[in-house]
Amino acid sequence: MAAAQELLVKRYRLSESREGFELLRSVSQQCNVKLHTLADAVVRVPAPDRDARLWFPARRRHDPPRLPGLMLEPGSRGSQGAVLKAVLHRVLSIAQTPMGNVQLLNGDRLHLARHTGLNSYFTEFFAFVDGSTTACAEAAAQRRQVTVGDVASAEVFDEASRYAILQAGSRAVHSVPLTHAGGAVLGMVSSHHEHPVAGFTGAQLAAFQRTGADVGRWLSWHWNTVVLDALERLHATATRRPD
Repeated sequence: MAAAQELLVKRYRLSESREGFELLRSVSQQCNVKLHTLADAVVRVPAPDRDARLWFPARRRHDPPRLPGLMLEPGSRGSQGAVLKAVLHRVLSIAQTPMGNVQLLNGDRLHLARHTGLNSYFTEFFAFVDGSTTACAEAAAQRRQVTVGDVASAEVFDEASRYAILQAGSRAVHSVPLTHAGGAVLGMVSSHHEHPVAGFTGAQLAAFQRTGADVGRWLSWHWNTVVLDALERLHATATRRPD
């Protein structure tokens, strides 16, 4: 957040860092984009041309992709909150468990975006994941589904991560990458299970894979449409400010 604020101060000749934060906060609310997502985009996306009226003058916009298999309210296909809720419900239905979470890739780490059935210790501990000692991190690094049949004995976890999972009542985890067409991981959805699991059927694994690909494609659309729209709004707002 601080890096985005300082960048805005320099780019738009703002008087102080607080002014950069207020610009981010205002545009985040107007465009219904998470504040941390917008701040990350400000830092990651190449700057607009100097004195340019538009940040992305040649950008083409598209309707959100279809999401077969997800239960969405009419008119909610463009809402990130609705899509994350629906993908978590879909994966937990396939896995037949009431516990799970969704993470989105934010820079170099996974950020917890939605969860159900997991306690506050778990959600606070795994608010951000940037190490390699979890099933979700392994699945992201290998770009494939990862099943941990028994958390208590699996070597992938460090002891702090193992404890955080076990104390929440989870003995097994299955992580499904959310990937776009190029194969890059944009997020992760994980199911948690009260008892150890031996694995999943071929039909279940195929359903997980389809869901991950569909939602990954949607997340790519969201970034290239909704998030970039927010950056365009931010640029227009900042360039209208009096010197």
